[in-house]
Formats: sequence, structure tokens, C-alpha cells
Amino acid sequence: MAAAVAAAGAASAELVIGWCIFGLLLLAILAFCWIYVRKYQSQRESEVVSTITAIFSLAIALITSALLPVDIFLVSYMKNQNGTFKDWANGNVSRQIEDTVLYGYYTLYSVILFCVFFWIPFVYFYYEEKDDDDTGKCTQIKTALKYTLGFAVICALLLLVGAFVPLNVPSNKNSTEWEKVKFLFEELGSSHGLAALSFSISSLTLIGMLAAITYTAYGMSALPLNLIKGTRSATYERLENTEDIEEVEQHIQTIKSKSKDGRPLSARDKRALKQFEERLRTLRKRKRHLEFIENSWWTKFCGALRPLKIIWGIFFILVALLFVISLFLSNLDKALHSAGIDSGFIIFGANLSNPLNMLLPLLQTVFPLDYILITIIIMYFIFTSMAGIRNIGIWFFWIRLYKIRRGRTRPQALLFLCMILLLIVLHTSYMIYSLAPQYVMYGSQNYLIESNTTSDDHKGNSTLSVPKRCDANAPEDQCTVTRTYLFLHKFWFFSAAYYFGNWAFLGVFLIGLIISCCKGKKSVIEGVDEDSDISDDEPSVYSV
Repeated sequence: MAAAVAAAGAASAELVIGWCIFGLLLLAILAFCWIYVRKYQSQRESEVVSTITAIFSLAIALITSALLPVDIFLVSYMKNQNGTFKDWANGNVSRQIEDTVLYGYYTLYSVILFCVFFWIPFVYFYYEEKDDDDTGKCTQIKTALKYTLGFAVICALLLLVGAFVPLNVPSNKNSTEWEKVKFLFEELGSSHGLAALSFSISSLTLIGMLAAITYTAYGMSALPLNLIKGTRSATYERLENTEDIEEVEQHIQTIKSKSKDGRPLSARDKRALKQFEERLRTLRKRKRHLEFIENSWWTKFCGALRPLKIIWGIFFILVALLFVISLFLSNLDKALHSAGIDSGFIIFGANLSNPLNMLLPLLQTVFPLDYILITIIIMYFIFTSMAGIRNIGIWFFWIRLYKIRRGRTRPQALLFLCMILLLIVLHTSYMIYSLAPQYVMYGSQNYLIESNTTSDDHKGNSTLSVPKRCDANAPEDQCTVTRTYLFLHKFWFFSAAYYFGNWAFLGVFLIGLIISCCKGKKSVIEGVDEDSDISDDEPSVYSV
């Protein structure tokens, strides 16, 4: 009796500790989002509404990702290590826990749909119209609502398609059209709208996969190598810049000397003179920024942290290689042992183990190390994605829309940035599933199987129940699947697209690694040549 009470007390203590950690994580997420957005937004074009929108949307994405380890912890916590359910985890309690997590996903995913299809587009187009000084606020709101309506139509279409795409077919092939329509509505009601929401979120996750292939894969190679290589010396760049100024001034004097006797300059000389004068203005602007950075205390502080940056760079490249190896082995396992494209390349049991798939269940035995590791993985994806966006910029096919610069990012670019990060964070749930499929599906759950053993004392065979790790072959009543997995694999064709996207991710990472190795050190004021919005009298430190 005392042992049972002690076990119940320990279980309650673990639950309290888990929810306390989750609460602290929420506070940390809000603080991180505020610092992150304030770090990159333009100080001269700062807008309250766009700032709040960016912080809120990014926080919602991170909170949704934080629900993944909570989901895994709860399904694992309901069972003992010997494969039996805990005393309190009866059918009703386990169903309530599953429903609570499911409703949490309903709420957060609905908010994400609202942000992506309503709030962010409205704020973006509102500030696009605000750039025109001739328009009033009513006109801005009307125009923003008009464009936002198009996004709302897309959202409605996704929900309708997801709601009425039949995952099962009517058993009676001779049923009438009305009976088929009735069957669709009955299926929609039985799923409580899960299919509609899952289809919409999976569509956004598919876009997030494309963003992850473009930005995260490149950022995973660019961020660590940039930390290792560092930036060029501000003193050396200033001396080079001074030589360039003297050379351009000589060219300008040579061209102007042609008109000393009163002869007009030719059209070719006028064009060349104009180009040299523009180049001279840019070089003088660079000179002011380089002088400021050279004498800045922040530059001296970053120089003192140079060994630490090299250590972080080596750590990040090792983590990136660990992810790439794990992802490659997981995808290779799917290619060799999955049920095929029609099933979304689902694996029935692990055949090729990868490092992360072995590490996460091992860490789960020491609460809450697995929770901390998943949080680190998510934050790593965020930082590498941001590094990729900062290096590449925001493009629409071959047209460059915005550049992301610390303290210089316009409100519209900030909204684009947060939407891209929101979509990438949505895709991280599937990325983690790709790295550790069994862990995301069942956590550390075991179930009992009957095993025949031979006893020496009693000549004959006996049956013994042996615990086994839950996998796709496990009975449904013995292993509880996470709600995350249900959202990820409701439609097989999305899972198949994610599978091929993982191969593309690996290819882009290798290409980005080669490009990052071949590129030289970044300029300490990279972007001054391009950024026309940088004020000459407001120099800024550009080194990271």
C-alpha cells in the first residue's frame, strides 16, 4: 500500500514538473520571439501592428512545436516499461488525455491558419498601401481586405477539399449519388473535422518543406562555416577601401581634365563620370561605416569571443552532419523496407537504425532530457533557417523581394520572414519524425508479446509475456499513437511528397556545403554596397 502511494506521488510529481517546464518554455518562447523580432526590424520604419503580428505568429509556431514532446511524453507516461498500462491509465483517462492533446492541436493549427491566410496578409497589404502617401486609412483597409479575401478563398478551398476527400470508400458500389454524398458527411462528422484541418496544415507543411529545402538546408552549412571562417578585418578593409577611393578619384580627375579647354565631354565620358561619382559616394559611405566599426567596443568584444565562435561552428557542423546521416539512413530505410508510395512510405518496424532514433528513446528514460533535446533541435532549425534567409534573402522565383538585415528590415520583409519561419517550424515536426520515426509515433511505449520458453525443471514449453518496443505492427489496443502522427499521416500523398523532399533537402545541403567552403570570408559591413536605405549618419555594426 505504501509503495503504491509512493509511486502515485512520484508520478504526480513528474507530471507537475513536466507542466512547469512547459510553462517556463512558453515564457522563454515569448521572450525569444520579442528579442528576435526587435533585433532585425528597422528602427526608422518600426510599426507597432507589424511588430506584434510578427512576434505573435512566430510564438504560435514555436508553441505548436513545443506541443510535440508533450504529446510524446503523455502517450509514453501512460505505460510502464514492462509493457503494461499504469493503474490510472484506464480507457476513459487515456481517451481524455488524447482528446486534450488533439484539441490543443485543433486550437493552435486553427490560429496558424488564421495567421497565414488572414492576419499576416492583411497587415502586409495594409503597409504596402501605406507606402503611398496619397491613400487614406479607409482606402488602405479596403485594399488590404480585398487582397486578403483571395487568401481566405484559398483557405476555404483547402478545408473543403480536406473535408470531403474520402479516406474510405462506400462498401456498396451500387449506392446512389445521394448515398455517396451522405457517406461523405457522415465521415466528416465522425472525424470531427480532423481531415479538413489536417489537409490544410499538411498543405502549409508542404510549402514549409520547400522553404526548408531552400533556406534551412543551406543555412545548416552556411551558419557553422561562417562562424569558423569569421569576417574580414575592419582595418584591412578600410585600407583597401582608401586605395579604391584614391583610384576612383584619379579616374574622375582624368575625365574632368578632358573638358578643361572648354570642350564638352562625350556621351561615353559622361556616363563613365556618373558611374565613377556614384562609386565614390558608395566608397565614402563604406569608409564611414568601417571607421565606426573599427573603433566600436562591440567589434573588440566580438574579437575576444572569436575562439568561442570557432568552437560553436565546429559543434554546429557536427550536429548538421549528425542530422544528415540520420536523415539519410531513415530515408534509405524507407526506400528499402517501406510499404511503398501508396502508403506514404510508412515503415513497419525499424530495419536501419540511425543515431537520433536510438538516442531519443534512451534519453526519455531520464526525464526530461528528450524534451530538452527536441527543443534544441527545433531551435537549431530556427537558427539555421534564419541564417539561410539572411544569406539568400526573400525571392519570388528570380525576383529579389527583400533583404534581411539586422536593424534594417522593413515591416513587410519582417512579416514575410515570420511567415517563412512559421511554415518551416511546421515542417520541423515531420523532419523530427523522419529522424526518429518510432519515437514520434509511440515514444518509449512497450507492449507484451507471448514468447515460448523451455524450462529445465518441467520438461516442456511455457508461455511468457515479454515486453517489446511499440512499432507499426503493434496491436492498436496496446500502443497509443501520438496525435502528431495522425496529423502528419492522414493523407498518404503528403507523406510521399515529404519523403522525396527529404532527398532534395540532403542534395541542397551538400551543394550548400560545397558553396560555403569555396566562398571567402564575409565583409564586416556586408550589404552596405546594396542597401540604399542605410543612413550615412547612422552607422551600424554588421558583424555577427
